[in-house]
Amino acid sequence: MNNSVANTGRLVWAALRMLLVLTVVTGIVYPLAVTGIAQGLFNDKANGSIVKADGKEIGSELIGQTWNIKGTDKPDPKWFQPRPSNSGYDPLATGSSQLGASDAKLTKTVADTKKAVAAFNGVPESEVPKDAVTGSASAIDPHISPEYARIQVERVAEANGLTERQVAELVEQHTEGRTAGFLGEPHVDVLELNLALKALAGR
Repeated sequence: MNNSVANTGRLVWAALRMLLVLTVVTGIVYPLAVTGIAQGLFNDKANGSIVKADGKEIGSELIGQTWNIKGTDKPDPKWFQPRPSNSGYDPLATGSSQLGASDAKLTKTVADTKKAVAAFNGVPESEVPKDAVTGSASAIDPHISPEYARIQVERVAEANGLTERQVAELVEQHTEGRTAGFLGEPHVDVLELNLALKALAGR
C-alpha cells in the first residue's frame, strides 16, 4: 500500500514537473522566440503590412477598403475601385455571401452590379470582368484583376486631369504576376495603385 502511494506520488510529481517545463517552453520561450524572429526579420509583415502616407496609417496591403466620395457610399470616380464586398471590407466580418451560383438573389445582384460598373466606367457590359461584380471568399481581398483595372483607366484619367497613357502605364507598373510564377492570377493592389495615382496627380 505504501509503495503504491509512493509510486503514485512520484508519478504525480514527475507529471507536474513536465507540465511546468512544457508551459515555460511552449507558453513563454517559444512565443517569445517566434515573435522576436518575426519582428527582427519580417517587421512589416508581422505588424499587418500597414501602409502609411503623409505620416499616417491609411490601410494594409492585405485588406481591401472602399474608395467612396467622402461622407457617402458612392464610389469616387477619381480612384480605382475594388471588387464588391458583402462585409464592406470589415476585417472583423470576413466571409463570402455563401450563395450558390444559381441563387436568384445572387444572380440579380451580379446583373445589377455589372450594369452599374459598366455605366460608371463607360464600357459595354461585355467588358466587365468577373471580379468587378463578385466578392472574394474573404470579402476583404485588396486585389483586382488587371482587366478590371484597365476598364477604369479612362474614367480615372479624366477625373484626375491625366492622360489615359499615364494612367495605363501606372496600372502596368503595379500589376503583379502569379505568385512563384504559377500560383493564382496576375493582380493589382488597389491601395498601392491609388497611392501611386495620388502622387502622379499631385494630390
